[in-house]
Amino acid sequence: MKKTEMFQQLLASKDTFILPGAFDAMTARIIEETGFKAIYATGAGISNAQLGWADVGLTTLTEIAQVVSWMSEVTTVPIVVDADTGFGNAINMQRTVKVLEKSGAAALQIEDQVMPKKCGHFNGKEVISKDEMVGKIKAALDARTDDQLAIIARTDALGVLGFDEAIERANAYKEAGAHAIFVEAPTTYEQLSRITKEVSGIPHIINLVEGGKTPLVSRQEAQNLGFQIMLCANSALRGAIKGATDAMQILMRDESQENIHDVICTWEQRQELFKLKEIQQLEKQYS
Repeated sequence: MKKTEMFQQLLASKDTFILPGAFDAMTARIIEETGFKAIYATGAGISNAQLGWADVGLTTLTEIAQVVSWMSEVTTVPIVVDADTGFGNAINMQRTVKVLEKSGAAALQIEDQVMPKKCGHFNGKEVISKDEMVGKIKAALDARTDDQLAIIARTDALGVLGFDEAIERANAYKEAGAHAIFVEAPTTYEQLSRITKEVSGIPHIINLVEGGKTPLVSRQEAQNLGFQIMLCANSALRGAIKGATDAMQILMRDESQENIHDVICTWEQRQELFKLKEIQQLEKQYS
């Protein structure tokens, strides 16, 4: 089964699923091998990990596509790609769809921010007009070569123009043909409940950012609120940052690796993750 079909089946399921974010092939493989059903190629995580900068729209389409292709090569579950604004207007959006589809995306998330965008939980965002975003959604749908490729429409209007405008836009994006709706950065349980009720008949994403604007809920709570996808975009990234920082601080403090073992994986775990045994078997096969 194609990954695009697998993701469409996840959207059609009645069970809410957790969508963890990966920022490289390593974290994508970890997410799949942990047992999650899909992977989110996080734009913020790729900017942080690959560029070393905050999520303020600095990544390019080709940089995102390269990372997604690496993720796709080592995983078998669907990858949802954060495609930001589509990197321009409706015509740019069409090229973005074609490039990321070739890179292995099963779904694309696009948003209505002004380019360059900012993290949805940052202040100072701006949004394009509702009509322009509707045109970009239609352009994205038309550009697909695989009609199972899902288009997820995100609105950042809540923090810029208010809750009612965000709901109006979400319904317009639904009518334009989006497969799922993502209202970014609601700040209360009441807003979470209203989003799924007032934009009905379509899967919804709840984006849970540790320390962000949206209240953290469990998967079951997200399901009770009516959200199909529980996005945890940068939990792996932040775990990696803490793990690496802890290891380096111990190394700096002790000038020895004697006390570092509790904060790093074992040699065996590392080689198992990166398939050394399988590579060695191939080397024997072709020698």
